[in-house]
Amino acid sequence: MKEPEDNYQSRVGALRREKTRNRLIESALAVFAEKGPDAPMIDDFIAAAGVARGTFYNYFRTTSELLVAVAGESSDEVLEVIDPLVLDEVDPARRVVVGSRLYMTMAVRYPLWGAFITRVGTRRGSRGRLLDEYLTRDLQLAIDAGRFHVGHVTVARDIALGAIMYGIETLLSGEAPDDYPEQSMFALLRGFGVDEAEARELAFAPIADCGRPQGVVFEKVV
Repeated sequence: MKEPEDNYQSRVGALRREKTRNRLIESALAVFAEKGPDAPMIDDFIAAAGVARGTFYNYFRTTSELLVAVAGESSDEVLEVIDPLVLDEVDPARRVVVGSRLYMTMAVRYPLWGAFITRVGTRRGSRGRLLDEYLTRDLQLAIDAGRFHVGHVTVARDIALGAIMYGIETLLSGEAPDDYPEQSMFALLRGFGVDEAEARELAFAPIADCGRPQGVVFEKVV
């Protein structure tokens, strides 16, 4: 009987640790969105999460480590609902448009997350995560197929990420036109060598909506 009891206690302990870690990540999103990526202190996070200082250090060594966890996991949660719609597209140029527009739309739908992800920046928010991986994948396919005329996929990726991240910031400012994501993609496609008529058609074509992201960060984000 001892082994099943030990297993039960282990499961309970693991669930408790996961719950505490999730609480830290959930509360950190609001703290980072309000104060930026570098200003918050550990006291800000333990107060928001309602945990002790020692508990914080059980999960994260520094506030920067927490920042990377929140940024990466939240972005990945968004991409997990976006990428299935992207993969429905055969044309890699269209894939880039659909993924980019949906990512920007998500930031407007969940402005707390949008404000956070733009303040974090691409170095800590997307490098090595799904946004980087999926965007690079589709850009490389478009270059290989002759759809985009860019010398190296890294250049294309950096331009596209800049358009997405600065685009989110502009959208959240309230000063962007209603068709800002479409206009942004039109300019991007033109820069990548797509002719004007086709670029306009690709950029402004209707796209399907995606569902709510699932996971720790978006459980309480409205």
